[in-house]
Amino acid sequence: MATELGPTPVKAPASGGTPVHHAPKGVGEDNRIASQGRWASWLLAPTVVALGVVIIYPIISAIVMSFQKDAGLDPATGLFTQGGSAGIQNYVNWLAQQCSAPGGGTVACPPGTLGGQFWSATATTFFFTVVTVTLETVLGFWMAMIMARTFRGRSLVRAAVLVPWAIPTAVTAKLWFFIFAFEGIANKLFNTTILWTGSEWPAKWAVVIADVWKTTPFMALLILAGLQMIPAEVYEAAKVDGTTAWQRFRLITLPLVKPALMVAILFRTLDALRMFDLPYILTGGANNTTTLSILVISQIRQGFNAAAALSTITFIIIFLVAFIFVRFLGANVVEQSGATGKGKK
Repeated sequence: MATELGPTPVKAPASGGTPVHHAPKGVGEDNRIASQGRWASWLLAPTVVALGVVIIYPIISAIVMSFQKDAGLDPATGLFTQGGSAGIQNYVNWLAQQCSAPGGGTVACPPGTLGGQFWSATATTFFFTVVTVTLETVLGFWMAMIMARTFRGRSLVRAAVLVPWAIPTAVTAKLWFFIFAFEGIANKLFNTTILWTGSEWPAKWAVVIADVWKTTPFMALLILAGLQMIPAEVYEAAKVDGTTAWQRFRLITLPLVKPALMVAILFRTLDALRMFDLPYILTGGANNTTTLSILVISQIRQGFNAAAALSTITFIIIFLVAFIFVRFLGANVVEQSGATGKGKK
């Protein structure tokens, strides 16, 4: 028998008077969410202001300065000028490696000058980034796999791994400077006579070895955090199914640790693109070990506005690399996570 549903009756108070009308549940929920949003805005406001002061304002100032001429002697007249608007000339000079000519205008910068080192410094920066991040990822993954196992003294091993990463980079650079000296430990240990900081490729590999030694623990710890999120029951079920160690690594470990691995690679890549103190202290930027950051600091001594243009170019390069990582590699991680979540429901 069908029952006809009418409007819900309104209950009157026991003592008589005006009936009480209860607000719909959704209205109260909306008010609570709006209140939380206002509180969140007030709590985040100091952080946003601080970020604007220490990040946004310097970036805008550097961009504005990059479109100004540096004060100095005019090559054409020999008179001191206060600068003025340069348009995009500072960017053109760096990208085309042009320098001011004695009689006015611009000419191609000699290879040894700062203006002629832009593309060389860019290539050196990407060489250090690709080589160091690749080695640190492989070694960090191997170390994380070891530290994820259960064995006696595991806590001591994890603490010991942190030591190279905890040492300040300047101290690390000076330490390896003494190791790679002509009569240092490296040549004594291998019975060689290599001038590690005296020629191009030994100097580059000295920087790579020092950076890998220092930063591999950082990669290992981030990857270890991802490995510990994988349930042990997954591996036990795979063993019951008769899978090999390589199959478990390829089909279970790699897909499930991929989000943490991508974050570790992204952080380390952005850090390597800004490499300054390690090669600067270890080699002084000599023998083609000058990175973009070292070039910016060297240019500041000659002109702030040209250095601002170079720092803006460096910022754009790093931003594009970060965008590629987040847009393409990060999107795949999100899609895989969503697919996994749907499969579990």
